[in-house]
Amino acid sequence: MNHCRRFLPLIAAVALLCGCSKNTGVGGEAGDATPSTVASNAAFATRLKLKDPQEFEDAQRGLIARPTGQIRNAQGAVIRDFDAFKFLQGEAPLTVNPSLWRHAILDEQIGLFKVTEHIYQLRGFDNANLTLVEGKTGWIVVDALGNRDSAAAAMAFAAQHLGQKPVSALVLTHSHIDHFGGVLGVLSPQEIAERKIPVVAPAGFMEEATSENILVGIAMGRRSSYQFGKDLEPSAKGLVDVGNGKTTVFGGAYGIVAPNWLIFRPTQEMVLDGVRFVFHNVPGAECPAELTFTIPEMKAYNGAENLAQTMHNLLPIRGAKVRDSFKWASYLDQALEQTEGMEVYFGQHNWPIWGNARIREFVSKQRDVYKYTHDQTVRLINAGYTPREIADTVRLPKSLDEFFATRGYYGDLRANVKAVYQLYIGAYDGNPANLNPLAPQDAAKRYMDAMGGVDKALAIAQSAFDKGDYRWAAELLNHAVFAEPGHAGAKSLLARTYDQLGYAAESALWRNSYLTGAAELRNGPPKKGITKADLLDVLAQTPTERFLEAMAASLDGPVAEGKDIRINLVLTDSKESFVLWLENAVLHFKSGPVDPKANATLTLTKGIFIKMIAGTAGVKDTLLSDDLKIAGSTIDLVRFFALIDKAPGTFPIVTPKS
Repeated sequence: MNHCRRFLPLIAAVALLCGCSKNTGVGGEAGDATPSTVASNAAFATRLKLKDPQEFEDAQRGLIARPTGQIRNAQGAVIRDFDAFKFLQGEAPLTVNPSLWRHAILDEQIGLFKVTEHIYQLRGFDNANLTLVEGKTGWIVVDALGNRDSAAAAMAFAAQHLGQKPVSALVLTHSHIDHFGGVLGVLSPQEIAERKIPVVAPAGFMEEATSENILVGIAMGRRSSYQFGKDLEPSAKGLVDVGNGKTTVFGGAYGIVAPNWLIFRPTQEMVLDGVRFVFHNVPGAECPAELTFTIPEMKAYNGAENLAQTMHNLLPIRGAKVRDSFKWASYLDQALEQTEGMEVYFGQHNWPIWGNARIREFVSKQRDVYKYTHDQTVRLINAGYTPREIADTVRLPKSLDEFFATRGYYGDLRANVKAVYQLYIGAYDGNPANLNPLAPQDAAKRYMDAMGGVDKALAIAQSAFDKGDYRWAAELLNHAVFAEPGHAGAKSLLARTYDQLGYAAESALWRNSYLTGAAELRNGPPKKGITKADLLDVLAQTPTERFLEAMAASLDGPVAEGKDIRINLVLTDSKESFVLWLENAVLHFKSGPVDPKANATLTLTKGIFIKMIAGTAGVKDTLLSDDLKIAGSTIDLVRFFALIDKAPGTFPIVTPKS
């Protein structure tokens, strides 16, 4: 019992457990579109050729079967309802930008499709597409969707309509989880090993796939719920799309397998199950590790995610490393040569394009939207303009602005120019007033004092709202809410303001963010935070060093100041050992033999260590396990791990953190 009491704090300290937040919202439901929003959306409808039938024909072309019903995870929870978006019919409602409504209808053309002879796609089972290329003995699968349950459902649906065939090869185009997370619904590591199945990926795939979400995964996951509208109900006042697909499936299990063939040269040919692929390595644009390919005999080109039926983002609003638009455009310039003679383009998001002339127009305009954004931003940087000024200045030329595949359904031009600015000279705009600005809550209180209080600010914001000046209303009300988080009137009007900004947004991600912000003002932050419990199969492939780097980045520095503790970590199954120590309130580690002078030694399997990291380690894994031992000072071990912050992933975004 004494052992139990002293070890439980260790588990609590290491595990990244979910937390709860108090509901501090104002209640109520989303409002209707105001006359200003109605007028804004009506103007959109007149600017663009929304009735052009070509893309509707493309999105439905080759349909074999459409799924119905639901996908459930292992616990029985619904993670994808194929009937959820049936409301996407007819003219755009007043609460949805008509251009986004059109795009949402196109993304709702889901099911199993024949792209061309020997190539099929499953679209709408998850955010990304799962592609099947028919080889001599089975299916060559291109990307595996985002989680095991959606991928398994897609493969079962394909088998139902195309017949049972083994998987003969797997191609993973890049290291974002919506393209590899469902791999265990397609293949098992045992099957790959036993049948010697080729798994092809770009160089750097495993490093990027297992590191992207480790260091800042809690914050990135919390923010992704805004981007993808995770908690929004599908409706004309809620979720309609995510821009590069119908919806992102949350709630399934995620996995990964290590590739056994890497594409590291600029161009690299391979024959997979009798089919000749010409791969192109394109790192550092849409993704740090990515490949595209052609299948010459089928006259088919796959653009992975460098190409989609939307402007992409150069800096995702969920947070990520900024992307290089110049490099992106250069890869698409190369793609113009690679698509010579190709008769079908198919990507890992949205729908295909047929005909060489149309493919080349698509690629060239995608190239030019990134190059134009880059060049015009750089021009204005050198003219002394700041990010916000550039975002309000740059407009696409008519030839790009009226081309639907370069419109901002997923990315957004205003956000992208800020990303170009950040890539080259950082986020600081050069104005000394912005060198050391006040923290948001402190600044908000002083603004409200200067204006005579929140009630006076609220009256000004109400006037702006009534005039349809929602950007100003949002800026003012954000200060009011941060100054007085309990002010129901300010929160209510800010929520209504976010409603209108969301209803008018052409970007699905901006709409989702505004509407999620409005919902959280009304109902409070989520009760459950980000958990790594569903990522055990991914974490198992993650190098131990990445976990230790994340631990170091979670050290509570002020509390650790002056402390001198040294810990040995021994992982028996992976035959690794590390020494961890505190120095100058920094957590350091190095691989090597145990230090006999360490305060304590923790010996366990990597499997148990991962479960502790994921917060799923139970009594059998710890107290009752022969695979976990503590030598030396248990008190020092507990003191050491107590210094590691446990971020619950429920932090507020549209209200202050305290």
